[in-house]
Amino acid sequence: MRYLHTMVRVNDLDKALHFYCKLFGLQEIRRYENEKGRFTLVFLAAPGDIDRAKSEAAPCLELTYNWDPEEYTGGRNFGHLAYEVDDIYAFCKHLMDGGVTINRPPRDGHMAFVRSPDGISIEILQKGERLPAQEPWASMANTGEW
Repeated sequence: MRYLHTMVRVNDLDKALHFYCKLFGLQEIRRYENEKGRFTLVFLAAPGDIDRAKSEAAPCLELTYNWDPEEYTGGRNFGHLAYEVDDIYAFCKHLMDGGVTINRPPRDGHMAFVRSPDGISIEILQKGERLPAQEPWASMANTGEW
């Protein structure tokens, strides 16, 4: 397993970048703009992590800016932790065997979400290419059992 990033939502991307980059000292590593989804993702890294963040895409802080105004309350501005695993299906099965609910199953062989006991959302991403669909994930995801 490898730590990837922590995501926080921001209301004003320019102000957030000024704070995190100009004042706090982080550096923008990459940016992704999604017109259809109406959001921008900006990944930042600490000075000591820049080379690794550029070559391995981690460790980073992900700023998520939703283009449509939204008021974030109750900690909604904090999004999730993200970890990369070697086999997403085996990892999710291990979590389920330990009593963890898979909130968003790995039906696409690429991504899943779970929550910590304190309600922190954790994104689990498949290392490398997505895995082919695998049971029981593929069929159970379509039955509403998840």
